[in-house]
Amino acid sequence: MSFRTLDDVNVKDMTVILRVDLNSPLDPETLKIIDDSRIRLHSGTINEIADKGGKVVVLAHQGRKGDEDFTDLSRHAETMKKYMKHPLRFVKDVIGPEAVSAIRSLKDGDVLLLDNVRYLDEETKELSPQEHAKGQLVSTLSPLANLFVNDAFAAAHRSHASIVGFTVTLPSVAGRVMEKELNALKRVYEDPERPSVYVFGGAKPKETFIVIGHVLGKGIADRVLVGGMVSTVLAHISGQDVGEKNVQEIKAKGFEKMFPAAKTIMDKYPDKIVIPVDVAIEVNGGRKEIKREDFPPSSEIRDIGSGTIKLFSEFAKDAKSLVINGPLGLFEDKKFATGTIEFIRSLSRSKAYSVMGGGHSVAALERYGIANCISYISTGGGAMISYLSGEPLPGVEALKAAAK
Repeated sequence: MSFRTLDDVNVKDMTVILRVDLNSPLDPETLKIIDDSRIRLHSGTINEIADKGGKVVVLAHQGRKGDEDFTDLSRHAETMKKYMKHPLRFVKDVIGPEAVSAIRSLKDGDVLLLDNVRYLDEETKELSPQEHAKGQLVSTLSPLANLFVNDAFAAAHRSHASIVGFTVTLPSVAGRVMEKELNALKRVYEDPERPSVYVFGGAKPKETFIVIGHVLGKGIADRVLVGGMVSTVLAHISGQDVGEKNVQEIKAKGFEKMFPAAKTIMDKYPDKIVIPVDVAIEVNGGRKEIKREDFPPSSEIRDIGSGTIKLFSEFAKDAKSLVINGPLGLFEDKKFATGTIEFIRSLSRSKAYSVMGGGHSVAALERYGIANCISYISTGGGAMISYLSGEPLPGVEALKAAAK
């Protein structure tokens, strides 16, 4: 690693600012935390620092201003307590007198969770580490601490204040989640065992076509399997009839701007990208599978079909490296979760080292009890996509700079 980790520091008697990513899916009505997997994972890093005699000041966020899931971290604090081996206190403050007083009163082994760091407008500005170091967050909290630990891989693709600013003012290292994430991705990206198979799905393609072009162009992936809206867009620009409803959805969501990148990869790598041979649609409230050539114009694609599940599973069985980002169908509806579930179950018969990311994908694993089929489950959707695109992650680059 070109940055330091917790193995390189003695945290005893230190006040440690620890940035984690507790951003969790919430029930839209009650704001109750639906999936606490990130909280559970980061608790390991928190407990380790406290076990070693450090005073832990936890920074985190939930949602963003204007979104329905933008709220304080009181619910996260209660959930964290289930996994804590040490006293945990939560204050509804970030850089005010209550937060400062609480930090100064910490004893070795204590854990303090400050409130949603995105209450501060400066947090989400995309600035350099040096610029963020001059802001209120870093200039207020840095003098109270001895060490900064960045464990928030899922936010590492953002050059936000709490991600990069402290690396200028404090000795800085990676936390255990950050370390594990980068080791796992390195294994399937920098020198993957062959065959290397990448799988992309989900309802929001975003930068997916750029990633596909990158991993195929660099020879990182030998084959790319696609489902969800990714496959619908690729099938459409290849001249296949995907039905008027799906064309309307593509236009309504602005996916037409992705056509140039999608067409480029289909023209360059027609034999390396595998599009579903059959799909599932909804008929009279139930699931019906049809071949692509028999697609009715008034139906929406909901999932991959059984023929595609078998095809994809064969590729997975022979793979040695496997990367999955996004579900292969509308997994929120049990009728159309079959593609995602059965494909992931097939991985239990594969000897591949597999990494899976994307918020929906991880939720599917937890919901259907198939997490043990995956070698490593990533906490980062956007960060993982950025990494697989070959883009530098600001949070990681800041840690590298700090190590120098």
